[in-house]
Amino acid sequence: MRVLMFGWEFPPHIAGGLGTACYGIVKGLAYNGVETIFVMPSASGDEDQSVAYIINASDVAVESVSTDVDEFLDKVRFVHIGTNMVPYLDPEEFSEMVENERRRQLKDLSVSYGQKYKFSGKYGANLMEEVARYAMVGGTIAMQHADEFDVIHAHDWLTYYAGIAAKELSGKPLVVHVHATSFDRGSADHIDTRVFEIERRGMEAADKVVAVSDLTRNIVINKYGISPDKVVTVHNAVDFSGRGEMTVEKGVKEKVVTFLGRITFQKGPEYFIEAAAKVLKRTRNVRFVMAGSGDMMNRSIRHVARLGISDRFHFTGFLQGADVHKMFALSDVYIMPSVSEPFGISPLEAMRTNVPSIISRQSGAAEVLSYAFKVDFWDVDAMADDIYALLNYPALASFAAKAGYDEVNTLKWNNATAKLKKVYESVFK
Repeated sequence: MRVLMFGWEFPPHIAGGLGTACYGIVKGLAYNGVETIFVMPSASGDEDQSVAYIINASDVAVESVSTDVDEFLDKVRFVHIGTNMVPYLDPEEFSEMVENERRRQLKDLSVSYGQKYKFSGKYGANLMEEVARYAMVGGTIAMQHADEFDVIHAHDWLTYYAGIAAKELSGKPLVVHVHATSFDRGSADHIDTRVFEIERRGMEAADKVVAVSDLTRNIVINKYGISPDKVVTVHNAVDFSGRGEMTVEKGVKEKVVTFLGRITFQKGPEYFIEAAAKVLKRTRNVRFVMAGSGDMMNRSIRHVARLGISDRFHFTGFLQGADVHKMFALSDVYIMPSVSEPFGISPLEAMRTNVPSIISRQSGAAEVLSYAFKVDFWDVDAMADDIYALLNYPALASFAAKAGYDEVNTLKWNNATAKLKKVYESVFK
């Protein structure tokens, strides 16, 4: 079986868990006899092509088997939602906006037809424009490689339009993979309506929807109105290959408690800081590390200063690759206090490094981890108690480390992708 897969990032150049998951998935699929053509907006050339054939969308000119550009857009059937779109319009205004946008698209595509579009592959201000262009290139790639794949697989909303275009132009079945939803990135009252609409259309167009947890599956069913029969849970896993014992010089005598992830509301950084302050009232033999970057970083720094714990709190900035593994090797406790976490691969990575982990009950990882300590994200007292216990009771920490390691050793991508292969087989006739 062969799959055409649309992603947004791929190691070694990643911004978060999505790229890590994509790498684990294509490696696991290869183990299970599935060949992958992996498309990404901007490849650097140093990606691991031993596990997938990688296509750089920036090298592909937008074209069609048809010489009629308008017919191409009819087949693609997507609306480029501009960044200045007003969220609430009456039906007449919306129809007028769609038609105006279609005319603009037709004009733009006529000019750039046969030309390459240079994607940044980032998450910048022109992200919506890149998502729209990616759909056009995705349709082109699907036609050029139509005889080389059986199923289309699109990861998260950034690639859903590309997946839809590929399905329309190739006639092949589409599987969309939900790693996060608009309801995970913000509160229910403050979601990005443009992203929600892309997510909804992707899920509706798909033949199957894969959710990374039952938590996410329930959101897909209840918030997006997708039939339960269409939504399948395939939990994420962890990659054990290439794992070697890492020897690091700690440099401090105190124990180290680590938060590693995007410093955004979703990840619960403020709860981590509050718990740290409570622990430091009971013991000074500890340092706290917040590794990552995000829109709440400056606010978090100010929060630490207000609590008077700056001398025991460190901000590393964004880490990736070997630096992530080094941070885990330096840690005595890992914590993921997410407010809403569709899955959360980082505690699995910590536990495979023998680091006892504390995770929020509001995470998909909580569904598969029995030997991680679980707390409600808002319960900073319970969080502080668990941190204190793991720091001060060696037998407890040793048991949690060993049991956690043994547990995540069973959560391998080879097993997860065997389930994913069955999903492919269910839509491929």
